[in-house]
Amino acid sequence: MQTPVPVYRPPPAARVGLLSEHRPNPVANCNTMTSLLSTTIAGSLPKPRWLSTPDQIWADWLAEGELLDEARRDAVRLAVADQQAAGLDVITDGEQTRQHFVTTFIEGLDGVDSDNRADVTIRQRYEASVPRVVGPVSRSRGVYVEDAKFLRSLTEQPIKYQLPGPMTMADTLADDFYGDREQLAMVFAEILNEEAKELEMAGVDLIQFDEPAFNVFLDDVAGWGIEALERAAEGLSVTTAVHICYGYGIKANIEWKRSLGDEWRQYEATFPVLAESSIDQISIEVANSNVPLELLDMLGDKEVLAGVIDVATDTVETPERVAETIRAVLEHVAPEKVFPCTNCGMVPLSRPVAQAKMTALADGAAIVRDEMAEVF
Repeated sequence: MQTPVPVYRPPPAARVGLLSEHRPNPVANCNTMTSLLSTTIAGSLPKPRWLSTPDQIWADWLAEGELLDEARRDAVRLAVADQQAAGLDVITDGEQTRQHFVTTFIEGLDGVDSDNRADVTIRQRYEASVPRVVGPVSRSRGVYVEDAKFLRSLTEQPIKYQLPGPMTMADTLADDFYGDREQLAMVFAEILNEEAKELEMAGVDLIQFDEPAFNVFLDDVAGWGIEALERAAEGLSVTTAVHICYGYGIKANIEWKRSLGDEWRQYEATFPVLAESSIDQISIEVANSNVPLELLDMLGDKEVLAGVIDVATDTVETPERVAETIRAVLEHVAPEKVFPCTNCGMVPLSRPVAQAKMTALADGAAIVRDEMAEVF
């Protein structure tokens, strides 16, 4: 029998007060991830209009060559500054150097044809133009390692780097060579492990594998998805996470979620195997979702990156609303294991909306952190 999870309940007259009164999270000035309710984003941020077409995924770059390299690094600087201005604790590069969270990594590998793309159905719900696997896939150089080193140079705060998970990679391409999704995912897992170890050496504190496919191919998760994920993370000493959400705030995903009914129970199939895995943190969707929060009890002692910001709407949450969602999560997860986050990436949103949502995230966590300081 599992030890009951300590439940946090705010005092009856919990102080909210002015946001300016909130004490800053101590994590902001140190290289640790142990401070209470440390905040971060799932990954992507909107790109500046001078870098790529706004409000799109897979948007074309608006520069080439050395000018593009410079533009992307300037965008990373802005992304870091925006997260710091919002008061977030764990910083990412906002995925400013990649067109897409999956295909950019695939295109950096050998055995892949990114020029003659194919149209395929991904996540069983929408068409996408994706690279083709045309031969044995291998990694002859780091894909994001130099980008991670640059991010590390910009801040002393903890940094997180996102990699696509092996199952999601296998679902976001046209396979003209292997003919076996499991085999291809295992090849990707080996490659991801190489990349992750170099990211660790570059100074990354948390490596997150993005696996939205885990919410679609439920039988395969237990069959081989977890094995591939654990192989990708094998031997890492940094914190590891897996991000499993219901997708960007785009039409195909929004319509799919509407079809799932009053309760979204996909996590019920994956949480038990994740609870037994070697992955440290599980990143999930909570805000404005129909996920029954009692499913969090199935994660045992795992840390939870709780999505308390809805990325499928331009409506900006109030800090009080964010705090309310965090409190709901704390009914099922011990406070020291909760890391408030966004539901998913925010690249389809406008920059002002994304900035306001990040600020609400930090301020909402500060409200609950102050309440807990009064309790304990």
